[in-house]
Amino acid sequence: MGRSRYRILEPSQAHFLTFTVVSWTPVFCYPECAEVVLDSLRFLQEEGRLVLYAYVIMENHIHLIASAEKLAKEVKEFKSWTAREIAARIEARGAEAFLGILRAEKEPRRRLSKYQIWQPDSHPKSIESLSFMQQKVEYIHNNPVRRGYVADPVHWRCSSARNYFGLEGLIPVTLEW
Repeated sequence: MGRSRYRILEPSQAHFLTFTVVSWTPVFCYPECAEVVLDSLRFLQEEGRLVLYAYVIMENHIHLIASAEKLAKEVKEFKSWTAREIAARIEARGAEAFLGILRAEKEPRRRLSKYQIWQPDSHPKSIESLSFMQQKVEYIHNNPVRRGYVADPVHWRCSSARNYFGLEGLIPVTLEW
């Protein structure tokens, strides 16, 4: 059975996306791995290839709301580039326990890489109403609160919550929907 229920059908429409690390491996406990994600999102924004509305980077997954002219293509390239860069950062750290997991999870058909970083899907959900957008932005920003990491969403460094509260965030986001 294919993954037909998780397809980007309206490529230019904003979508709620989740990118999960294989085996829920906490690679983003390393700041340099989170920085890879931030750098990639920043690049896509600067190149006009992606509009980012909200994001959060947790220890083993990312949620974001984004739109692009060709969102599926941008997601594929984002995951490909970040996977290579995250693997390089983990190798540089010599984090053998993580590397062993990422090596064991590698799909056999991926002959050019030593590791698998991301689970294959991103579970896109089209944002079709203002209320759904508000619900997903709130969900994203409260993820670290629900996990018990912070009491207030603005205290989570790798999130757009600060942007929404008029504070400087790590990367810009589009606040107008």
